[in-house]
Amino acid sequence: MDERTQKARMLDGALYDALDPELVAARIRARELCQQLNAARESDEALRRTLCRQIFAKGGDTVWMQPPFYCDYGSNIELGERVFFNFNCIVLDVCRVRIGDFTQFGPGVQVLTPLHPLDAALRRKQEYGKPVDIGADVWVGAGALILPGVTIRSGSVIGAGSVVTRDIPAGVFAAGNPCRVVRAIAPGETTGG
Repeated sequence: MDERTQKARMLDGALYDALDPELVAARIRARELCQQLNAARESDEALRRTLCRQIFAKGGDTVWMQPPFYCDYGSNIELGERVFFNFNCIVLDVCRVRIGDFTQFGPGVQVLTPLHPLDAALRRKQEYGKPVDIGADVWVGAGALILPGVTIRSGSVIGAGSVVTRDIPAGVFAAGNPCRVVRAIAPGETTGG
């Protein structure tokens, strides 16, 4: 029998019980912090910075945030320097989410780590997840979905509305459903062509 806590099982990507009291309490904490952040005035920069420090495992000191923002735990999200989240971003972090320096997310982007068993009886009781890694200087266009287990390498651009189901290499423009590499990004390039 697996002796690990449900939290340890969750973070390892194993099947776990999402209704475990420790996990429920951690989600409540994150949702209350997000609610406070989302209600904070734009002019109350000190409060917003304090809340970001409390929400994120790393990077709350420099994150640039346009609320509303939502996450499951926050404590599993590691941000590099000056990550930017535009309005209505969601990060479901049942597993680790790492985001590199200067990465930017357009409005309505979702970063998702949870997965659910195909078997209905098992799905009623347990779920699992896979981590997401996003490199530095990535731009993710509005409304994109980044699915569990995906890695997006540094310097890439994800087109608006894309559904990223597989890894994306460095320095490319990728788009679509499912998201596919369209072409390499040229040095100094400002717009597609």
